[in-house]
Amino acid sequence: MSITTPPPTAEPAVTEKNIDGKAAWRAADSATGNGVLTGVRVLDLSRVLAGPYTAQMLADHGAEVIKVEAPAGDETRGWGPPFLESGASSAYYASLNHSKDNIGLDLRTEAGREILGHLLGGADIVIENFKAGTMARWGFDYESVLVERHPRMIYCRITGFGVDGPMGGLPGYDAVLQSFGGLMSVNGYPDGNPLRVGVPIVDIVAANMAFSGLLLAMLDRERSGRGQLVDITLLDSVISILHPHAANWLASGKVPQRTGDFHPTVAPYQVFSAADGDFFVSAANDRQFRSLTEALGLSELADDPRFTSNGDRYAHREELVALLAERIATRSRADLALQLEAAGVPASPVHTVDEALQSDQVRHRGLFLESADYRGIGVPISLGRSPHRPPRPAVPRGQDTAAVLTAMGYRPDQVDELRAAGIFGNP
Repeated sequence: MSITTPPPTAEPAVTEKNIDGKAAWRAADSATGNGVLTGVRVLDLSRVLAGPYTAQMLADHGAEVIKVEAPAGDETRGWGPPFLESGASSAYYASLNHSKDNIGLDLRTEAGREILGHLLGGADIVIENFKAGTMARWGFDYESVLVERHPRMIYCRITGFGVDGPMGGLPGYDAVLQSFGGLMSVNGYPDGNPLRVGVPIVDIVAANMAFSGLLLAMLDRERSGRGQLVDITLLDSVISILHPHAANWLASGKVPQRTGDFHPTVAPYQVFSAADGDFFVSAANDRQFRSLTEALGLSELADDPRFTSNGDRYAHREELVALLAERIATRSRADLALQLEAAGVPASPVHTVDEALQSDQVRHRGLFLESADYRGIGVPISLGRSPHRPPRPAVPRGQDTAAVLTAMGYRPDQVDELRAAGIFGNP
């Protein structure tokens, strides 16, 4: 092979003078109007959910993201049905990887790691969720190698439990962390089994924490001139969302239990059965409770000693819910929603996913987009003065490999040689 490769224990040397890692981000210096992160270069080495979602959020606000996929591809490409009409991937994968360039690299090979070394040299941000020790084994350990060679690099590492401590290095999965972190123990009915939350909430929270941590690190880099490690774990994420159960245990010493429809501290705050479907009602303070009872024609309940304060209502919640449920069952969801909205009582029909996405307000906020080029969820963070990038669909694995390497300075014959050798995973 014409491109020499270094031993795997050291970062590859640049052997071709015209190879420039910074040039790989072809649009980073020229893109305009895409958001506040225009010009920021992100190398996404992650897979599945938390890492890819973090990188996608950065892309939404203008960052140029290159996703690197192994020959087998991100396994979520196969997490279907449903699959997209193009056959490139599942809907699951597409919703976490839009607006990215994509290259295929076999990082088990020296030539693949050489290309990775060039990409690292041009990256502002690196996101990875490899098994602990993988990057070090390839010669790219952050603490001992990358921090010295690329001092402005911001390096985001996402793991299940961290890389040290009694469980350091163990793999982490969303449902496992829901179980280990106590979340599953408070979700479900008292006489039923612990339930997994119906979305991968731990991974999603981890992604949002990573996004926030990266922005903090970028702010610090403006002041200090140096990057740093952003260390995110699924364990930290699940522990951070145990409110109010953790606070309740700390204050009372009582172990929180599953309460089903009941809120652990507020009553009423739950789903009721209306005449035509499920309906959620919250009356979190005395004014809201009085307004609720008046709207339902049960105003006498607001002065009932059993229900005069939230503490009283919670102590007698089963009696209260039975009284409210009887009246709510006679009302339609639409009429009840309008009346309670006018009365200042938080309430809503329990929408299915399709109802939620197609609601007028969701469309008004640009959270569900349908166009010739893109159909999917919009960008959920809106800034008053700065735009965001219009999402573009996720692409097949390796679609941009040749273009990225050519931008870096690899000659066409070198790209062909690497492809023939299987470095891109498709010999």
